[in-house]
Amino acid sequence: MTGTEGRAHRKKLVGTVVSDRMQKSIVVEVERHSRHPKYGKVLRRHTRVVAHDERDEARTGDLVEVVSTRPLSRTKRWRLVRILREGRGRRVAQALESQPTAGGAT
Repeated sequence: MTGTEGRAHRKKLVGTVVSDRMQKSIVVEVERHSRHPKYGKVLRRHTRVVAHDERDEARTGDLVEVVSTRPLSRTKRWRLVRILREGRGRRVAQALESQPTAGGAT
C-alpha cells in the first residue's frame, strides 16, 4: 500500500474552535444531532476534540475542518485541514489592532 491509499478513509469533522490558548493545538467542538429512541425529539450532542494546528492560524470562533491522524500526544488525534469560516472574534481583534494608539504617533 502506498502513502495515499490509506488516507482516503480518514474521518473528517467540522466544528467550531472553542480554545486556541495552547501552542500548535486547538480544541474543536463538534455538534451532532440524534433522535431520541423513544420520544423522537431531536437532541443536540457536543463532542470536543483536540487538534494539531501546525501554523497556529485558527482562532476561537472559527469554523474548521479536522481530519483523524496518528496519535500526536496524549489527547491529540486530529489535525487541522482548513479554516472554513473566520469567527466574529477575529474581526474585532483585527479592527482593534488597526486603530491608532491614544497617545499619538511618536
